[in-house]
Amino acid sequence: MIAPMDKEPDMGRSTQRVAGPASLEKERAGYDTDFYSWSQEQGRLVREGRWAEVDRENVAEEIESLGREQFNKLESAFRVLIMHMLKWDHQPDRRSRSWAGSIDTQRLELADVLSDNPGLKPRIGEAITRAYRKACSEAATETGLKKSSFPETCPYSFDDITSRPFPFE
Repeated sequence: MIAPMDKEPDMGRSTQRVAGPASLEKERAGYDTDFYSWSQEQGRLVREGRWAEVDRENVAEEIESLGREQFNKLESAFRVLIMHMLKWDHQPDRRSRSWAGSIDTQRLELADVLSDNPGLKPRIGEAITRAYRKACSEAATETGLKKSSFPETCPYSFDDITSRPFPFE
């Protein structure tokens, strides 16, 4: 059972006093101590056009972080696809409908990421390079093969990754 609270808890949040309309002061959430409240407040300030009060440095960092997150999604989709392709190519006797299905599903995920973020297209080569290193490591772990069994650089082109057939009979 949760006991009623007589006062708002101090969640370790630092606050700043900001003069508001009619000289009333209100608490302002700190970026490092209450991210949720900070983000809600920043959104409100932007919508209201109160630019002088916006925490510009941290808002800019968060916007850039969202872009990095999209690149990471792209890399992750390539990583899973390439890992399955490596397993498919290096363990033909273990091929399964599940592997073919995973490749199809991941291709859809990749297409969605690129459709939602066309600005990532110039970074496809970089994403494939980064994804390949991780895919080799994961494929080696999952197959029991040595990492040296796989080529040093990605043997698959973007077209291979996105459209090579993987029939399973």
